[in-house]
Amino acid sequence: MSISSDKSQVFSGLKALKESADAGEQDQLFRSMGQLFANVYNYCNDDQVSQYDEVLCKLVELVEIEAREHVAKLLAPLERAPGSVVMHLAHDDIKVARPLLEFSNVLSDDDLIEIVEGKTEEHRIIIAGRENVCSRIGDAIADNGGQESLVKLLENESAIIGTHALEKTIHLASDNKDLARRLRNRKNINWDLLKEEISSAGAKVLSELSLAESPNGSKADSVSDVVYNRMRSKAGFSASEWKIAYNQVKALNDRRQLNTVALSRFVRFGYGHHVAAAMTIMMNVSTQTFVKWLASQDYVGISVACKVFGLSSELFEGVIALLPWRDAPKANEITDVCARFDNLGQDDAIRILKLWQDKSRNSHIKEVV
Repeated sequence: MSISSDKSQVFSGLKALKESADAGEQDQLFRSMGQLFANVYNYCNDDQVSQYDEVLCKLVELVEIEAREHVAKLLAPLERAPGSVVMHLAHDDIKVARPLLEFSNVLSDDDLIEIVEGKTEEHRIIIAGRENVCSRIGDAIADNGGQESLVKLLENESAIIGTHALEKTIHLASDNKDLARRLRNRKNINWDLLKEEISSAGAKVLSELSLAESPNGSKADSVSDVVYNRMRSKAGFSASEWKIAYNQVKALNDRRQLNTVALSRFVRFGYGHHVAAAMTIMMNVSTQTFVKWLASQDYVGISVACKVFGLSSELFEGVIALLPWRDAPKANEITDVCARFDNLGQDDAIRILKLWQDKSRNSHIKEVV
């Protein structure tokens, strides 16, 4: 059976959404919709993803846990998935949420922090073991988690554990030998430097635990150095980072939560690829055009698009400094770009954008002729 016939057959089953529908019909439709989306998601545009999201969100309230678990497993490995239903399932019973918490790249750091703060210790344990846990998630686990999630976080070598999470863990380790042992075994922490970054009470506990230096006696990087080095290794445009960020931002847009507040949060927490992805969607710029701007250091193109959109000068400055350009802009370049942005009127920016669009359209016509 073809994909198109599969699709028409499943969508014809939407009668099962009626209150009079049999529970078995609803269950089967939910499973079928999840399977169909997993088969065709690469071919879906935003409107089609939104349709799947709407139907799945209606059905998820009606079906049994086995069906929810089945669909969660289908959606977990997908690069693009309907944002609202993914969040619903990720907040579900741990049997349902597990595959999404383990593998889904559609869940952003903010999504995971919300789950850490509001769900069970089992949810936190799984999140603590994810690949590349950021320091913000580690802090949330330290603030809300128990011993098991903290141990899992310490064991996760790909997790970035910042000063806040480490200090919280140090205090707990004063009464917990297992935590203390795992802290000693944690790599890339310079305990001497950490002692200078934490409170005096934390430093006292640190000394009492005899964590004065790394286990092998060598000098490790400081906590902040580890974070900086990992961020620096991702400097510039990364196709893999872009794909993850773009799909997470798309999921946020599915939930109608993509706006300047979300963009400001991306800037605040240093998520450069998320900033770029959000701008392409919010400003209705093609991904090809935006990536070309980044690769060619085209400050003018992005400045015009931001002015047409009505971005504030303050937010624009943060955006320009953080975007994943081919080469990081120097301080004087940022100052110059921001000054030109402030001097550019919105009406002028609209006229410039129209000229570009007309030129592009004419060029395409000439190529066809």
